[in-house]
Amino acid sequence: MKKIILIAHISLDGFVANQNGELDDFEPGDENLAFVTEISKEADTILFGRVTYTMLNTFWPGAGKQPGASKAVGDYSDWYNSANKIVASKTIEEVDDKKTIVLRKDIIQHIKQLKLADGKAIIVFGNPDITQQLMQHNLIDEYWIFVNPVLFGKGIPLFKETDQKQKLNIADSRQFPNGELAIKYVPVK
Repeated sequence: MKKIILIAHISLDGFVANQNGELDDFEPGDENLAFVTEISKEADTILFGRVTYTMLNTFWPGAGKQPGASKAVGDYSDWYNSANKIVASKTIEEVDDKKTIVLRKDIIQHIKQLKLADGKAIIVFGNPDITQQLMQHNLIDEYWIFVNPVLFGKGIPLFKETDQKQKLNIADSRQFPNGELAIKYVPVK
């Protein structure tokens, strides 16, 4: 059975992006990226929405070949290019990548079936809508939350109001030179 791992970078006040949807206030770091790459190597599939897919897919496929690209950027770019991609979108028509499929409906049913298969994990990158849907069906096995030392005040929250309570335990943590703190939570079963 495949597990689903959420990787989300958030501000201290819980936002995945500022109110304009920008991530500019998260300070990058090679050590952080190398750590995310290690987590990602547990997976062979990425699940994301249209906005996240467009943002990542315009940069990561060629990032490792850019002049001056660090080892961390090259390693992550290689993993990204090798991963299967599932894009949940009602507006993307088609993609010209054999490793990418677009889901327009029945996303949760598709993910439930995929989760039952053998193989590596599925990574979800910080998409609040998809995260919320997966949480409602108890499909997330690990939450890697990267808390950044910045307060946005306003923005796009990772977690929205829900009637469903879920208890989590801290399973691991790591602090980085840029002040970011990665915390791994797992659901209490």
